[in-house]
Amino acid sequence: MRLLIRLAVAFLSVQYAVSGFSPTVHAQDAAWPQFRGNPPLTGVALSTLPASLKVLWTFDAGDAIESSAAIADGAVYVGSAGGELVALDLQTGAVRWRYKTGEIGESSPAVANGAVYIGDLTGTFHAVDAKSGKPLWTFKTTGEIRSSPVVVGDRVLIGSYDRFLYALSAAKGAVAWKVEFRGYVHATPSVLDGVAYIAGCDETFRGIRVADGREVLNVPIGAYMGASAVLDGRTAYVGTFENEVIGIDMAARTVMWTYRHPERLFPYYSSAAFIQGRVVLGGRDKMIHALDAKTGKEYWTFMTNARVESSPVVVGSRVFVGSTDGRLYELDLAKGTKLSDFDAGAAITASPAVAGGRLVIGTHDGRLYCFG
Repeated sequence: MRLLIRLAVAFLSVQYAVSGFSPTVHAQDAAWPQFRGNPPLTGVALSTLPASLKVLWTFDAGDAIESSAAIADGAVYVGSAGGELVALDLQTGAVRWRYKTGEIGESSPAVANGAVYIGDLTGTFHAVDAKSGKPLWTFKTTGEIRSSPVVVGDRVLIGSYDRFLYALSAAKGAVAWKVEFRGYVHATPSVLDGVAYIAGCDETFRGIRVADGREVLNVPIGAYMGASAVLDGRTAYVGTFENEVIGIDMAARTVMWTYRHPERLFPYYSSAAFIQGRVVLGGRDKMIHALDAKTGKEYWTFMTNARVESSPVVVGSRVFVGSTDGRLYELDLAKGTKLSDFDAGAAITASPAVAGGRLVIGTHDGRLYCFG
């Protein structure tokens, strides 16, 4: 078992090196510091989980949790529709602090350099001291913030419904640059080699250089995209509202393949996970899909009882994902067979966060679950 863990960690280290992301790997206690776990948005955990999960603790946020949790330095950070960013102890669930915000939708916290960053539906972007919960600075946009922040060096990237992607000073909140889009900036940027890649509500996939805000890639897609793209080297994968999943060759600046389910044509809002040549994501067709990254051909699908807007997380050979049918599903990565499910009793659109041997996810009834 120890050998398998070491091999898995070595494989993930290679994957991240290829993607341009090089975390310090600790198999048992790696952090989950942002939406999808890392800047390329791979949705792959470096931590292991027990073979059989049980609920270790729960927390009642008092209102819906659509925000996906972040985990860092033994703390869980999550936002709620009740207008709070909360820090909890990962081991016990005890409240460390609460910070008042506007209503938080899907924007998920990012943790870096002693600060927690998150946006709210009033258009305010918050930087909060990670230890004390005291405000560091705020920045006001003129539209809702549903995008999740990504920290790149001394800058934090955030999109707004005011149609701008912003690069702010992580320390002070000053605007380094902003780029205007032709539609809402809803998705979270994925970052590779100093370029932020983002799928657009204006039917375009773009690459924006983090250093100066210059556009270096523009690929017309012809479809509205609410999901965030996952990166693997020079390839991006994302679902669209035209009922397709696409693979984008960023070097050739073209769509290399398109996947459409032969019978069930529904939009994709879930952001994909990528590992071992597989792209895994949920659809509003109630299904979870696993596709071949080179060809877009289907490996398997798994049917739930309602829309899947949660984004899957891969832990070793297992896939964890929530559904609006109120269940957290555990699937076999290779075959798509169900290994277990947990009935949370309320819709789940947030995505799992995995670190320190724990899995954390919130529900629409305001309950945050920690499994281990």
